[in-house]
Amino acid sequence: MLSLIRLPRVFTINQVPKVFHEDSIISGYRHPRSSATDCILSLFQLTNETLNIWTHFLPTWYFLWKLVTVVLIQTAWQDSFTWPLVIFLVSCCIYPLASSCAHTFSSMSARARHICFFFDYGALSFYSLG
Repeated sequence: MLSLIRLPRVFTINQVPKVFHEDSIISGYRHPRSSATDCILSLFQLTNETLNIWTHFLPTWYFLWKLVTVVLIQTAWQDSFTWPLVIFLVSCCIYPLASSCAHTFSSMSARARHICFFFDYGALSFYSLG
């Protein structure tokens, strides 16, 4: 069954447009016109974004678990002193999720790259506010 799934090809820095170049990264680039399916499949291969994606995606679930336990165990909606903690944990969930999505889908096009990282920076600002 696994042999039926074909992972997308990766490229070197000379094979992708300049807008996709990253400092000090010379290989592992995904196709600059990847489909959403290719972007998701690339999660399971080594690319220049693999570490960024997984180091943001896994903490999302950890902080989501923490948020749920605070809301359920501390009865946060009844105690106004826990509201700042809930808001902080929400920002801790949104930032890494937005970042992992940005790094995952940024290879769809140059415009998608700019939009993805716009949301990534917006989520980082929300995290700073939280």
